[in-house]
Amino acid sequence: MPVANNVLISDKMTSFAKTPGAQKFLIGLSIAAVIAVMAGVWIWSQQPDYRVLFSNFNDRDGGAIVASLQQMNVPYKFAEGGGAILVPASQVHDARLKLAAQGLPKGGNVGFELMENQKLGISQFLEQVNFQRALEGELARSIESIAAVQAARIHLALPRASVFVRDRQQPTASVLLNLHAGRTLDAQQVSAVVHLVASSVPDLPIQNVTIVDQNGNLLSETSKSAAIAGLDATQLKYVQELQRNIVKRVESIIIPIVGANNVRAEATADVDFSHSEQAAETYKPNLATDTSSVRSQQSSESSNPNNANATGIPGALTNQPPVPATAPITAPANAAVKAAANNAATGTAAVPVAASNTRKDTTVNYEVDKTIRYVQQPMGGIKRLSVAVVVNYKKVTNNAGKTSSVALTDIEKTQITDLVKEAMGYDKERGDSLNVVNSPFAGMAEEVIAELPLWKQPDMIALAKEIGKYLLAGIVLLYLFFRVLKPMLRKLAQSAAVNGAAALPAPDEDEDPVQIGNAAKMLAQEKRQLSGYEKNLGTARQLAKENPKIVANVVKSWVNSNE
Repeated sequence: MPVANNVLISDKMTSFAKTPGAQKFLIGLSIAAVIAVMAGVWIWSQQPDYRVLFSNFNDRDGGAIVASLQQMNVPYKFAEGGGAILVPASQVHDARLKLAAQGLPKGGNVGFELMENQKLGISQFLEQVNFQRALEGELARSIESIAAVQAARIHLALPRASVFVRDRQQPTASVLLNLHAGRTLDAQQVSAVVHLVASSVPDLPIQNVTIVDQNGNLLSETSKSAAIAGLDATQLKYVQELQRNIVKRVESIIIPIVGANNVRAEATADVDFSHSEQAAETYKPNLATDTSSVRSQQSSESSNPNNANATGIPGALTNQPPVPATAPITAPANAAVKAAANNAATGTAAVPVAASNTRKDTTVNYEVDKTIRYVQQPMGGIKRLSVAVVVNYKKVTNNAGKTSSVALTDIEKTQITDLVKEAMGYDKERGDSLNVVNSPFAGMAEEVIAELPLWKQPDMIALAKEIGKYLLAGIVLLYLFFRVLKPMLRKLAQSAAVNGAAALPAPDEDEDPVQIGNAAKMLAQEKRQLSGYEKNLGTARQLAKENPKIVANVVKSWVNSNE
């Protein structure tokens, strides 16, 4: 019985599908499906090219950005993994400007905008905490502006201010840097970050700033051992630049003689980076000559004309003042001479005079000959230079036009050596060394860079993809229209015409036989174009007229099956 029911349902569905109404419905449904497919293909061909709007953002900024894009009715989608937000290429810049006006993305750090939302009645402690958070956020934003830094976190330890000097403490800072993959910071950049933090916090010394990367490596080395260990990046760069300049000068003066690619030079510079200062004060013996300078001169002279011993009666009489002097206080200078002359004239003998004591002192001070020398040795002086030069054999063409390589003569080598010495600044007393070698160069195969074919160029590939997308969409639309939609529309029109012809009234007996014949032909042609349902229906009617018993048995079996 179930099998008979399934057969009956299938027969009914088949009979329903053969009816004109069902055929029209199926054709209309097919037409609607084809039109929907064509619309989908057209929309796919007009799908915009999505570009990255923002990447490497935190979840909070991502939610705020998506909410703003929804409010602005800007279509968006996420990249694989959700690491970037994509928007149509034509709206990237517009969306960025509008989001920047809203302060997005914030980057996860809170800056001084935190101070704008202060509540009434907030305590001084909370104000200090908010100020410290804002300062840390602003410093983190500044450090994240460096190209190699992806994210930064700063922790400041700000001690309380004290009026007592002995109780004052210096602030400290710790910086955690998350660098981009494959990026590093050199010593100069680390020093720049240290100075940036130290200059932004009052009374923060450079030694109290510590910088660590995401791998736990200490980037800021404040101990003196790091400076003593070797040359820093700046000094190494200076040495390398000095060696390159020497090589460039040597090659530039030799290339015009031997030709390009026929000379190679290398230089090694021993640079003294020690910083020394020397002060000397030298005294030389001063020779008493007429050219010497006299600073000061002093003379003193004393004489005692009477060297007689003290006479008289000891006692009180010696303490009494003398009687008034009868001799003149000042005797003429030539008194002794006149007395001698008078004695000679009168013939009297001269009275002997006691000898006088005379003392004469002279002191002369000369200028001291002194030399003061102050010498400051600059850092980065060259201690020694070593240069090596290799010159290729020169090429000579004989009368037959054959080219061969010939070694340089001694005179040519001497000329090249002298030129190299002048170019490098050769100093024999400094211990410089130079070695010039003439040797044939090994053949160097020139690298031939194949030109990239047109069909492999990225621009052409992108253009081909764009053209292929539109071409494929056009082909699919044309195929659906001409091979599917148009035949369905034609079939639907023919079915409507057949139904209209079947509904025409029967001709009258008074009409023209010719017109009747034409109408009969038309009806016969239309009947030939009837669907299978009409043919089956006609066959069933004919069978019912010829064999009514068979039809009665079929109806009876249907009635029994329904029971």
